[in-house]
Amino acid sequence: MTRQRALTSIHIAAVLFGLTGVFGELIQASAAVITLGRAVFAVIALGIFARLRRQPLMGVLTPAQLFVLVIAGALLAAHWVTFFISVKVGGIAIATLGFASFPAFITLFEGLLFRERIRAVEWMLLGLVTAGLVLVTPSFDFADQGTIGLAWGLLSGLTFALLALSNRRSASGMDPMQVACWQNVVVALVMVPFAVGQLPALPAVDWFWLALLGVFCTGLSHYLFVSSLTQLNARSAGLVIALEPVYAIAFAWMLFSQQPTPRMIAGAVLIVAAIVLSGLRKSPTADADAEAVAKSQP
Repeated sequence: MTRQRALTSIHIAAVLFGLTGVFGELIQASAAVITLGRAVFAVIALGIFARLRRQPLMGVLTPAQLFVLVIAGALLAAHWVTFFISVKVGGIAIATLGFASFPAFITLFEGLLFRERIRAVEWMLLGLVTAGLVLVTPSFDFADQGTIGLAWGLLSGLTFALLALSNRRSASGMDPMQVACWQNVVVALVMVPFAVGQLPALPAVDWFWLALLGVFCTGLSHYLFVSSLTQLNARSAGLVIALEPVYAIAFAWMLFSQQPTPRMIAGAVLIVAAIVLSGLRKSPTADADAEAVAKSQP
């Protein structure tokens, strides 16, 4: 893995992450079924990629690590379910931009829960995300589907922020690939009661889309992400992943004619700028946050 190959890998991973909303739009099943199918196929894919790297995934875990993985897996399940509901209700662009608010939530939680001082640049980050979300919001009326979709997207961003902070605080020292595999196992177990009854009626084409979502947008993308970190630091990789909303909006426009309005594009620019600013900020916790997001990324 050279630096050039690492940069290529991280850009491919960003494109694959951006395709997640596309599969959420294509698959006609409920968010619970999509989440279950994605997790199952992701575990299979991660197992294959780990074997190619000759990397064990079933290593001995302490009770404390298992507890952390169960909590994180439940948060990942909540993140995926709320994201796919957002896609179904509000569309790909709104869902992705709502989720992209997670750096602002991380900053807020660091200040409120962990009593870390919020710097001026981080207040600027919060301001950019807030302004971007105001522009993205179709209307301030919860009778509007787009507004409801954005609310679900924000909830998706909030749960992802909690997931990233959970990994940062408690999963240090664990391999990101192992963390991803175990968290997906937990996601599948959590979602079985809610989705298993719907599986017999799932058409073959939806199984095909679920397989692509789990293998490429979860397993392969995470494999490329983790592999790139052998040559790139987490902060640099995170800046490339910040392009995910851009790719998602472009895919939605090209494939489903979900053309963004000028206000939405302006809001997207502000939110992406905030993500980049979050990746560039020089603080004692910045690299820890970036590593945590890397472990949470699937």
